[in-house]
Amino acid sequence: MKYYIIAGEASGDLHGSNLIKGLLKADPQAEIRFWGGDKMAAAAGTHGTLVRHYKEASIMGFWEVLKNLRRIGRQMRFCREDIAACRPDVLILIDYPGFNLRMAKFARTYRWSGTTARPKVFYYIAPKVWAWKEKRVAKLRAYVDKLFIIFPFEIEYFRQHGIEAFYAGNPLMDSVAGRTAAVPENAEAFRRENGLDERPVIALVAGSRSSEIRYNLPNMVAVSRLFPEYQFVVTGVSWLDRSLYDKYLAGSDVRFVCDKTYETIAQSSAALVTSGTATLETALLNIPEVVCFRSSGISIRIARKLVKLRFISLVNLIMDREVVRELIQEDFNPATAAEELRAVLPGGAEHERMMQDFRALREAMGEPGASERVADEMVRLLNEK
Repeated sequence: MKYYIIAGEASGDLHGSNLIKGLLKADPQAEIRFWGGDKMAAAAGTHGTLVRHYKEASIMGFWEVLKNLRRIGRQMRFCREDIAACRPDVLILIDYPGFNLRMAKFARTYRWSGTTARPKVFYYIAPKVWAWKEKRVAKLRAYVDKLFIIFPFEIEYFRQHGIEAFYAGNPLMDSVAGRTAAVPENAEAFRRENGLDERPVIALVAGSRSSEIRYNLPNMVAVSRLFPEYQFVVTGVSWLDRSLYDKYLAGSDVRFVCDKTYETIAQSSAALVTSGTATLETALLNIPEVVCFRSSGISIRIARKLVKLRFISLVNLIMDREVVRELIQEDFNPATAAEELRAVLPGGAEHERMMQDFRALREAMGEPGASERVADEMVRLLNEK
């Protein structure tokens, strides 16, 4: 069968790669055309064609989206044309709702010529409509054939809104299980390979978008100056220009390690993490953390009016209580972040409590294998007559 998959950011690339592995196991003859990244390309191999890398499409923040509407419009037109030319059996949309819901509508309403059947539309990793933009539920009902969710609390939420979603666990358990197997156990070897000294490491996970780096890395670097007994390491990504990091690291003792986020976190005593999937990944790696997030003033003001959640980190959302401290906008300043970091470091007042909470989180997340179970269900539905 022919699959067209759209993932618009780093986390989607990660989950998409594991999904592709499952699809190829269930359907060895699969032809996969996709928007995504290097991980999806590696998973698809000769079965796949990368149409556009997510680094060309990923835009975060209300104000940032407004500034780039023309570019986003061009990308949408190109994507619609490419889907129509590809004529896939199924369109699989991974999160990224601002873009993907429009593609779902297109696939459902486009007049497919000749005898070509309309492609099925599967949505994997539901938009967080329980947080904001609940009106998107109506679009999911109207344009999506099957919704695949990753949080257990979403089952009842979507059922109450007339959608019977498929839940098979959380794919991050697959990602963490797979990638921790590749993490070097020898801390000395990791330090030697990356030019680090003997001090214990604190990871700075400042995000994967240029805007996240600009808003969050400066304060993270400022915190590092208050902990001379530790070495701080920023987890860089290769698709952002190194000069973006260097601008904020100049004059500091912060080290830079590129494309080794899991490895760096796993070798750390603690981490400062920009909100996002990384907050959950860090917890699943059993590394104490403080969630730190800044953005443009306009984006934050809009978010505070529209978003109806008590928390921004996935760890706290899943547990429905404050497991990790969240420092947002003006609360994220060097003095406060340093105080919270000291509390969660080994020997700190909150360290043991956080480790216990992380154990409870892993139990709540379930067993690995979610990606393969989702892929099996997708292929089963496609084979139904």
